Amino acid sequence: MTTYTLSLALQGGGSHGAFTWGVLDRLLEEDIAIDAVSGASAGALNAAVLASGYAHGKHEGARQALRSFWEAVATSLPQPPLNLGFGTSEQPGATMQSLLMLSRFFSPSEFNPFDLNPLREILKNQIDVARLQADTAIRLFIATTRANTGTLRLFRNKQITLDVLLASACLPTLHHTVTIDGEPYWDGGLTANPPIFPLVHLAKANDIMVVMLNPCRWPDTPQTAAEIGQRLSEISFGAAFHTELQGLMLAKRTAHRSLFGIGQLERRLRELHLHLIDAQSFTSQLPTLSKLNTHLGFIEDLHQAGRERASAWLKENGSRLGRESTFRLQD
Repeated sequence: MTTYTLSLALQGGGSHGAFTWGVLDRLLEEDIAIDAVSGASAGALNAAVLASGYAHGKHEGARQALRSFWEAVATSLPQPPLNLGFGTSEQPGATMQSLLMLSRFFSPSEFNPFDLNPLREILKNQIDVARLQADTAIRLFIATTRANTGTLRLFRNKQITLDVLLASACLPTLHHTVTIDGEPYWDGGLTANPPIFPLVHLAKANDIMVVMLNPCRWPDTPQTAAEIGQRLSEISFGAAFHTELQGLMLAKRTAHRSLFGIGQLERRLRELHLHLIDAQSFTSQLPTLSKLNTHLGFIEDLHQAGRERASAWLKENGSRLGRESTFRLQD
């Protein structure tokens, strides 16, 4: 069987990142080599866990590492009594609603003065940072947002630390700002969710697979103030990605239409194949706040949905890998 090489762009979305785990779990069963991975927020965590596991045991090592990480998330994050807020439901209960209400009026420094963040301990136990920094590691591009300028900063393998990963997943309404080298950082999904351009300019694989969690289209128009607020949040976290994707598609079309001599960038764009696996049919039916639900049953449902979606994509499009794009941008 032909071995195909992919670069992966992994979108963030809280616990919905378990859907991406399912997609990766299924892809890693195939004879597919991973060249580079970019990610923001939960996508960055999936990228780091995948690369750490892959460095230890190739495909099977990556699969085991991803399972271990998400099982740790489901059993350790959040700690009681916060997990009383969801249970097995996607809708937040009274406890979680109270916490979210606090975040509207108080900063994390006020309602969590000791900066208790169980995710740090999970990452410490699940990810070998030294493996990520090794010359032989899968290339990583971790998105963060500079809190004082609102601009994107990408961290590459040699720069990655636990603080970088925490910064990429730092929702400023719920977590303390992460300071790296004296500069404050917030969630990378605010400025690139996920970043595409480093996979075009700095990676080698001609095939780029985007794993998308947030809906591209919603079935209903929000009516209540709460629904409008949630939709605004979803749009803002996807705006940078959609703008970057539209720019890339336009550049590809321009490169293909060029009648003159082409340079290195034009050649790269012509050879580039874009693919997308999305969670639209699953996550569009879920409330935005379900991204905070780390109940084991919910995590397992997301994982299974991701596996099924990846299997369907491979059945329909697997033969087109290495040959052509399977994704076309729609209005």
